[in-house]
Amino acid sequence: MKTLESFTVPPVSCGLVYSPFLTPNLQADVDDDRESFSNMDTFSSKDMAMRAQKKILSSMASKSSVQMFIDDTSSEILDELYRISKEYSGNKSEAQKVVKDLVKIAVKIGVLFRNNRFSTEELAVAQDFKKKLHQGAMTAISFYEVDFTFDKTVMADILKSCRDLLLKLVNHHLTPKSHGRINHVFNHYSDPELLTKLYEPGGPFRPNLTKICKGLNKLVEDGTI
Repeated sequence: MKTLESFTVPPVSCGLVYSPFLTPNLQADVDDDRESFSNMDTFSSKDMAMRAQKKILSSMASKSSVQMFIDDTSSEILDELYRISKEYSGNKSEAQKVVKDLVKIAVKIGVLFRNNRFSTEELAVAQDFKKKLHQGAMTAISFYEVDFTFDKTVMADILKSCRDLLLKLVNHHLTPKSHGRINHVFNHYSDPELLTKLYEPGGPFRPNLTKICKGLNKLVEDGTI
């Protein structure tokens, strides 16, 4: 059984840090996350996560959480989400921004957990979020494995519930800018039209969905979500 200390936010679920221990809305989200991701012709969510984590941890007095908050499986899922967003929207920059926002949120929440910044009440919210995320993963896999069972309303509602729980969790820790990132990510992927295209039998995104569900299965089996 994995503890909340190992909690991550894959596909689907961050902004933070403060010296010496993380505070005032994560030191204004580490001074507004002024990292640069200008050269993204060869997109890699894993590389992005490593840069984001390095930026955040470099602002901390303690480097005790020097470990990746986004594992290889989650990175592979994020790469597929990026490809789907890019093809669906026809806008590479927007697709990069969505995944970049997701990565930042995941890393920042990971740092918050590692530094014990959440209260008992907030940890209960985190557990609710993890349960809802698990439900979302199982539902996504089921819709993929059983043809013609997909329900865009069910999937969209689960994602919106995840969004609301995550916003509640970080309400007192991250800046409004990070709250906006959370809304951006979940609103993007809960778009009924995008979800319908993703689950279209024999559709263009079927290979991407196959890889996403394979990754979700592994995360579920490992107890990550």
